[in-house]
Amino acid sequence: MEQLLRAELRTRTLRAFGSPGAGGISEGRAYDTDAGPVFVKVNRRSQARQMFEGEMASLEALRGTGLVRVPQPVKVIDLPGGGAAFVMEYLKMKGLSSQAAKLGEQMADLHLYNQQLGEKLKKEEGTVGRRAGGAEFQHVTKFGFHTVTCCGFIPQVNEWLDDWPTFFSRHRLQAQLDLIEKDYADREARELWSRLQVKIPELFCGLQIVPALLHGDLWSGNVAEDETGPVIYDPASFYGHSEFELAIALMFGGFPRAFFTAYHRKIPKAPGFDRRMQLYQLFNYLNHWNHFGREYRSPSLSTMRMLLK
Repeated sequence: MEQLLRAELRTRTLRAFGSPGAGGISEGRAYDTDAGPVFVKVNRRSQARQMFEGEMASLEALRGTGLVRVPQPVKVIDLPGGGAAFVMEYLKMKGLSSQAAKLGEQMADLHLYNQQLGEKLKKEEGTVGRRAGGAEFQHVTKFGFHTVTCCGFIPQVNEWLDDWPTFFSRHRLQAQLDLIEKDYADREARELWSRLQVKIPELFCGLQIVPALLHGDLWSGNVAEDETGPVIYDPASFYGHSEFELAIALMFGGFPRAFFTAYHRKIPKAPGFDRRMQLYQLFNYLNHWNHFGREYRSPSLSTMRMLLK
């Protein structure tokens, strides 16, 4: 492994430091190199390259806005015998605490970025020889992403669609339930979903949803801070409804209250917010069922039942 890293990174110095880290999906290790410290994630699964390329594209998109801090991606390397390694900037991080409000503001700014880009474009349409912000950043009018991203190790279809409820039902919920059907053939899940899917459009009545660039997996284990401010990492980005981002931020340990207070100061809750949170949390329970097994069956089914009331 170290010989491969030396060659790929063109470095004479390669010195591991700190403790090796093992997440739920990949392992990680930090190294000193000629160009400075890097963090290397390793995954031996056959789809590891696709997973890491999606993460790299997500980090590049988030960095491109200039609004949030993420590790700078370096490269994806194929491993002999299968799997891949993903090299990125090393950041010395600690748990999110004092920077929670600042992260709330930054995430709201990120979620408003594409909408504001569209408004700017509209204003400048009548000005000859000008383009929004001199931007290379493209305004996006559909829901999706230019490449596959993985939430955990499950690849997500990000095919562009005009309609958010259709995108979310088809490419997020249906995709997860198809995997549950394949692995568990769970009759109750199948029956509840057949009743729920027809009701989903009702939850979006009267809402105008502008595609927002999302981190895509913003739980408490994917955020941190360092001496300069908040950091987010391990993204599974796509353009979607900004509220989707907040569902997992309320789950699995949750974020400090200051995060939500700062966020909603910039993006107030729309009517029906709490009900849609249940719908978006359903995705996360289903995704956990597919990753970690039957202990997530009960919260998945009870969330579907609540949504049907």
